[in-house]
Amino acid sequence: MEGVTDPVFRRLVLSRNPPSALGGVFTEFLRVSAAPIRSGRILAHLGPASGPSVEGVRAVVGLQLLGSDPGAVAETARRAEGVGAPIVDLNFGCPAKGALRSCAGSAMLDRPEAIEDLVGRCVAEVDRIPISAKIRSGGEDDRALEEIALAVQEGGASLLSVHCRTRAEGYRGPGDWERIARAVQAVDIPVCGNGGVESHFDIERLRRRTGCEYVMVGRAALANPWVFLDREVGREEAAGFLLEYALRLGEERGAAAMKVLGRIKQLLRVWEAGELVSKDRGKWLGERSLDVILDRLRAEARA
Repeated sequence: MEGVTDPVFRRLVLSRNPPSALGGVFTEFLRVSAAPIRSGRILAHLGPASGPSVEGVRAVVGLQLLGSDPGAVAETARRAEGVGAPIVDLNFGCPAKGALRSCAGSAMLDRPEAIEDLVGRCVAEVDRIPISAKIRSGGEDDRALEEIALAVQEGGASLLSVHCRTRAEGYRGPGDWERIARAVQAVDIPVCGNGGVESHFDIERLRRRTGCEYVMVGRAALANPWVFLDREVGREEAAGFLLEYALRLGEERGAAAMKVLGRIKQLLRVWEAGELVSKDRGKWLGERSLDVILDRLRAEARA
């Protein structure tokens, strides 16, 4: 979710889904190299550490870290707790080439002992907040899935998220939910299933099929921010979301017009909510003027 799930996007999604439907979100990962991340940068990346209050309940916003240096990642986790992060998630699932080159993300799936060490260092460094970890079902294949899951548990993590594809599979294919069920059987900590969710009904179906306690939704939430609710939205509501997102990016984050245009097009490439762009997606994506896209969204939102 790198490059899209910024604080503005997260806040808009949380504002449209009550905590009973969406209990929490994670940031896009913050990359930790040889040195810990400064507290000010962590705070800016995190944004508000909870969603809006609904009947006194707020969804949490957790910070996700990606790195392979135990000392640097653990110190960053400590600083994250200091600026108010309610939970820190460690990313061992990213299959991107940049993560693999730095031996982070899903590159660490080949070294379960290193995963256990990194998780353990982070758990030891924080005082009160939980540490969670996200993995894929393996590197080249899924034969080590249980060993990887147990490494996360032995490191002291409070929650394990499991993506149902391996590193080699990337995002191809429907995904194998049986792998999530295997992880559930292998560990005693709660498991969050991830991958292969395309609709609201898939969320409960994944829980029933695998026994996982929670479900993490990624790309489907970019296509439809209301995927967590059992309801369809119209063109007006869908356009209103995109319009508010674009305007707030400029007003609150100081994003330049070209950056806002790029972010909106990232969403338009996969957008399904309200059938807003399904018939003329190419026309939306071919537009080079942010003002023209904003005018189209305003017209749709008023329709």
